[in-house]
Amino acid sequence: MIRASSRRFGERPDLSVPRAPSLRMGTHYDPDAFGRFSEALARFLGTGRFLVAQTVLVIAWIVLNTVGLVQHWDPYPFILLNLAFSTQAAYAAPLILLAQNRQDDRDRANIDRDREVAARTQADTEFLARELSAVRLALADVVTTEDLDESLIRLARMVADGQLRPNGPAEQNSAASADRVTSPGAPPSSNHRASTPPSSHRQGEADGPGGAQN
Repeated sequence: MIRASSRRFGERPDLSVPRAPSLRMGTHYDPDAFGRFSEALARFLGTGRFLVAQTVLVIAWIVLNTVGLVQHWDPYPFILLNLAFSTQAAYAAPLILLAQNRQDDRDRANIDRDREVAARTQADTEFLARELSAVRLALADVVTTEDLDESLIRLARMVADGQLRPNGPAEQNSAASADRVTSPGAPPSSNHRASTPPSSHRQGEADGPGGAQN
């Protein structure tokens, strides 16, 4: 008997079968629907239309309960009117607080979303900054067209000023060999003549005409 009751109330023989919904006592309502209703009511209570309508109602209530032409259902000190205002305040305050809580939840969710977006944006910005720095460092040693133009202009000025001349024997020999290659039957160039040692000239001048005849 005890085992049967435990199986009946505590365990389910087949877990693949969903449990039947239990009977819940009490009133049930949709929190979202009630929250929307409270927000709509709080939005209406905060308008000028409600204030004007309430003011007109209070004035008419007082006038009708003061003038002797009609039967007074709420004579002075207007206890029924005070009770109505108290009931209105007792219900309006919690509804307004509920609407404010829902608005706070939405604002918090928006703030969290904005914080996530800002964090992603900051991470992307830092990544792009690092990439730009790497590209700048990689392009620091690359020759640009401006550098080439400056070098060509500098070389052109040096050539125009006559600064690019052969200075050493190696350069003179290279220039002479270049002249011989370009014109094999032509007389030696000025560089070749200039490359002859000055001792031969001095010896020829010392021999004079006689040496030249011999």
